Amino acid sequence: MRLRFVFFFLLGTLLRLSAQDIVKDQGITSPRHQANVGKIIFTSRLIDASRMTPEDPLHDYTLTNKSNLFITAFMAHSLTNYMHGLAPGASIDSLHKSGGYQFSLLIDGRLIYKSNIQGAPLPAIRDTETVISKPLIDNQSEGAWWSQFFWYRFLNNGGDSALTDGRHQLRLEIRPQVRTVAGDLIAAGELSLRVIRKPVIDPSTVRLTPAHSYGGLAISTDKFDQNKIKALKAAIDTGIFKKITGVVVLKNGKILIEEYFNGESRDFLHDPRSVGKSFASSMVGIALREGYLKSVNQTLGEWYPLQKFANYLPEKERVPLKDLLTMSSAFDGDDNDGDSPGNEENMYPTSDWVKFTLDLPLSPTRPRDQWHYFTAGVMLLGDVLNKTVPGGLEKYADEKLFGPLGIQYQWVYTPQHVPSTAGGIRMRALDFAKYGQLYKNDGEWKGKQILPKEWIVKTFTKYRPIPGRPDEYYGYLFWNKKYQVNGKSYETDYCTGNGGNKIFIFKDLPLVVVITATAYNQPYAHPQVDKIMTDYILPAVVGF
Repeated sequence: MRLRFVFFFLLGTLLRLSAQDIVKDQGITSPRHQANVGKIIFTSRLIDASRMTPEDPLHDYTLTNKSNLFITAFMAHSLTNYMHGLAPGASIDSLHKSGGYQFSLLIDGRLIYKSNIQGAPLPAIRDTETVISKPLIDNQSEGAWWSQFFWYRFLNNGGDSALTDGRHQLRLEIRPQVRTVAGDLIAAGELSLRVIRKPVIDPSTVRLTPAHSYGGLAISTDKFDQNKIKALKAAIDTGIFKKITGVVVLKNGKILIEEYFNGESRDFLHDPRSVGKSFASSMVGIALREGYLKSVNQTLGEWYPLQKFANYLPEKERVPLKDLLTMSSAFDGDDNDGDSPGNEENMYPTSDWVKFTLDLPLSPTRPRDQWHYFTAGVMLLGDVLNKTVPGGLEKYADEKLFGPLGIQYQWVYTPQHVPSTAGGIRMRALDFAKYGQLYKNDGEWKGKQILPKEWIVKTFTKYRPIPGRPDEYYGYLFWNKKYQVNGKSYETDYCTGNGGNKIFIFKDLPLVVVITATAYNQPYAHPQVDKIMTDYILPAVVGF
């Protein structure tokens, strides 16, 4: 065996030398590698190529919503060397910037999706790697690898409709590409699939959780389409909808539906990410009512010596609180733009988030009243509140909002230990529902006016249209949209956070709906919640 390996290793070296490689790669790493050059092997778990046994490769596989699918591709050369063959005159750095893998997925012999993988893997791996071992689907570690995002894009670009339940043949092809030119096939593999992604659900086998009262929320006796909610529950349990952890529906301020999934329960303190931003708006409204803030038109220059921060311009001193509430401030920060200097991912590693924000330049191009998602600005609003209200934001919020509502919560803090209004405050799903019902009640809770009614009106005003999203708007750290169901339109103001977390307050329906989820950073997170609302919850409740 050792002599055989040496033979294959020398043969691989000669092959690489003959191709005039631009970098030294790993070459042929084992007899198994040599025997499978140009092939892609599918497995149900991640397996080290050197430890793969004859039983590991899949040939016929049942694909459900909870199945995992991994690939191991054996290549003769590294990606950089393959790209060098396509563009012999290009430098290594130029190849890294302009080229990459091209993945193509075919179903039943028909090309469904082709994608040029830009920016991944890292340059050092492109130079050396001759065996790719990556997940296409890994339900336990979603979104960890570029290969998984390729699979998500495949599903969103025809794959979902192509993988109907039944028998299919899947084929994956890998080529190198530089700019618009793709090279010859460097690895390919096929897998016979039995797809069961939309299982038949018998509502009679599903049991709904009986409602129980909770901290000021009584049980609703109103009717609803139980079979619709049973179908939703089964769809979550079978993985049609992924990583949903809670569904709560209040009707007329009472608990109509309450279901939990994927390890969470009524007592679980859930992380809703940016849903927590909306609490900053609530606290501004309370502070205004009590006179600690004078107006939303007060400017940052009243709280910070802005001339001491980087990129100073007099305009910074004139940025009003209203611009932070409506995410339309002049700062050059946009979380939807990875290259934006004020992107939230640039803020979190710093030791002082306030300094990070106030050091930012103003945007040189964006219109001054245009909406842009700016987490750092909401964090800054929390810092203003913390400087302004008696005892600091945490004590004030507990006394004025959370205490009266009977809400259990857990703050996240900035590096200066100020409650972070950027998001992440943890609560029970039913406490999020209480918060939504407070807004549905025009700020009143159990006979006490917690929030000024006029503040609710201002909060739900459509101050800014959301670019690229027709008929969607932004108020004071709340969103606004309409759902279309059975030919009717239902308007809702709502809080939303990464992962598919939502608190919906419907305008013309007596409904508050909370959905908690952990599909953080997944492209399907928000679209699946929209489908849950339009196909299940609203049809089940409206009209009963």
